[in-house]
Amino acid sequence: MKIEHIAMYVNHLEAAKEFFIKYLNAVANAGYHNTTTDFRSYFLSFGDGARIEIMNKPGMSDEIKGTQRTGYIHIAFSVGSKEKVDELTQQLKADGYEVISGPRTTGDGYYESCIIGIEGNQIEITV
Repeated sequence: MKIEHIAMYVNHLEAAKEFFIKYLNAVANAGYHNTTTDFRSYFLSFGDGARIEIMNKPGMSDEIKGTQRTGYIHIAFSVGSKEKVDELTQQLKADGYEVISGPRTTGDGYYESCIIGIEGNQIEITV
């Protein structure tokens, strides 16, 4: 058993796609558009086979996303080394994204940082 993909609705589909491509080396498919409902989506693939589907459609609600809430809280990306965690965290910070923790070694031994990424969603960057 494996997780096939994770899906998330976003307000700005193209900007979300570019975020994942620029910072996390995603490869996007050509996209999908249902002309009847105006639903649009991209599947974004990562080097290890993991995939995210980003989606958009008219009439979505967008509640405030506090950092201490129930439900899915973040998505974590392994970048391979402490140096790469540091480099990507600094690049995201320089590009205006809020770093909410780290880089640091957690009590359970992970070297990680966490940023507020696209549309208020938390992205964890780990070794």
